[in-house]
Amino acid sequence: MLADLAQRDGRPVLAFDLFGDLDLRRRADRVMTAGRLSALVDAAIAEPPGHVVYGASFENHPALVARLAERHALLGNAPGTLRAVRDPARLGATLRDAGFAFPRTCVTAPEDRSGRWLRKPLRGGGGTRVRGWRGGVLPAGTFVQERVDGLGCSAVAVGDGVDAVVLGLTEQLVGERAFGVRGYRWCGNLTPPRLPAGELEALLGQAHAICSHLAAAFALRGAFGVDFIWDSERAWTHEVNPRPTASLEAIESAYGVGVFDAHLRGCAGELPHLAATRSSAAAKAVLFATENVTIGDSERWLRRGVRDVPHPGERISAGHPICTVVATAATPQPALEAVQEHAARVRAELRVEVPADG
Repeated sequence: MLADLAQRDGRPVLAFDLFGDLDLRRRADRVMTAGRLSALVDAAIAEPPGHVVYGASFENHPALVARLAERHALLGNAPGTLRAVRDPARLGATLRDAGFAFPRTCVTAPEDRSGRWLRKPLRGGGGTRVRGWRGGVLPAGTFVQERVDGLGCSAVAVGDGVDAVVLGLTEQLVGERAFGVRGYRWCGNLTPPRLPAGELEALLGQAHAICSHLAAAFALRGAFGVDFIWDSERAWTHEVNPRPTASLEAIESAYGVGVFDAHLRGCAGELPHLAATRSSAAAKAVLFATENVTIGDSERWLRRGVRDVPHPGERISAGHPICTVVATAATPQPALEAVQEHAARVRAELRVEVPADG
């Protein structure tokens, strides 16, 4: 996605990626792949000095970002910012002190277990390894956060280190069986959220205030995401992703805003001017394998607008992502139905691997 957005903005792209999917190889000028994030960083720092944008998972690895910064100019947040804003205790204190809603959060097992708690990894993402918690010893590297009832939403914002503007709001698609996931696993975004107009306006106002406060408190620059639970009156912040988020392409499709240019402006200390208004709804969903599968003729998926396209003959294990499907429509519900139908067509073309003893 980042390579695609950068190329639309007229930028030459050298991509370092774990998968090297078909569409990435056709979009980027050069693609280098490796099986681990650390190996990607090794490859990147072997290149001549330039500018680097990092994506998902790097927010949990500030040491790797620091290595990148030794060689290249970061177009994103510095390692110290990542450590600070990804600390749930520090994030919660900063928001509560400013009067914003933040769920009760404990890095050790709380004595008060009257509420409904979720156990989360400190270095997690996409809802992986999030479970209900009813007591007991917390494993190392986890914390608990009180569950808030409501609609999972997110804001995509751009900061300049002292302030922020919101590019758009999305409804988070979580645990959707149509895309092969359950529980708290993230699988996509829908913009705008399916909320009454009055609630949508209220959420946007609160999101602006929260994102501006976070940009000032943590010196956030460039595109970042803030995840909320909307309870019909208040936005309960529960996580910040201090890097370009997966929903950027949906925001660009629905609002017509150049999101990569906005990211670069924020990194340079300039807030983008947003003249665009939403002209459509957009949905993006990641399709996950529910059983071990082998990919067939995925070349034709490229012609149908599928993203993150695996190579023909590639084997994908149950629980892992297969590809990404996108759609636009006049309103959110038809956009969601369109990506559900698109995902079903793709799944029907997969070859399921039969166990040897089956």
